[in-house]
Amino acid sequence: MKAEPTGPAGGRTRNRRGEGALLRDEIVAAAERLLEREGNEEALTLRSVAREAGISAPSIYTHFADRDAIVEAVLDIAFERLRLLVLDAAQAVEDPVERLLAGCHAYANFGMDDPARYRVLFGRQRADRPAIGSPKDIGELPEVWRRRLDSFMVLVDALAECVKAGRSGSTDPFADATTVWTSLHGAVTMRQFIPGFPLPPLDATVDDLVRRIALIRS
Repeated sequence: MKAEPTGPAGGRTRNRRGEGALLRDEIVAAAERLLEREGNEEALTLRSVAREAGISAPSIYTHFADRDAIVEAVLDIAFERLRLLVLDAAQAVEDPVERLLAGCHAYANFGMDDPARYRVLFGRQRADRPAIGSPKDIGELPEVWRRRLDSFMVLVDALAECVKAGRSGSTDPFADATTVWTSLHGAVTMRQFIPGFPLPPLDATVDDLVRRIALIRS
């Protein structure tokens, strides 16, 4: 591995012109590693992230105003990862019902396989969280929040395709997809926080929840 260039005092040298984005990516990658290794958001402090990235803590302020800004950058990456997982799983299936199920399984598996990121995505309080009263409100959201709802909209679209194909009795795919999502979230968090409880297998739970709530027809 190529050694990190150092300055006179042995610290990390300043990035050359045009390398600022590279340092920003290094900071976010360091925060992701910490989150994965420590398993909780509290591990992300300016000092710990700086130490993980091999830079001085003040260097972070060139790219991030504070710790929360770093967490938000980690969130953006995690939401995109979730969207791609759901989308990739759904796109590989032709049958609309199986496509809906595949996306839901991908969501649940993400929560179980990556619990620290999942808790950061859906377990933290945000003072600036926008209110969504109806589907049309999504189009009025700031771009960052629209992106974060992309994986949910994949679920809405998949359920709408089931309705279009005559395979679902849903009369409101958005509302029913919302109920599916909250039920999946419950299934995931129950298994994370009560691991010793004799719950049925996750795959069977996902299939049952989706088929019941989405009013799937044989």
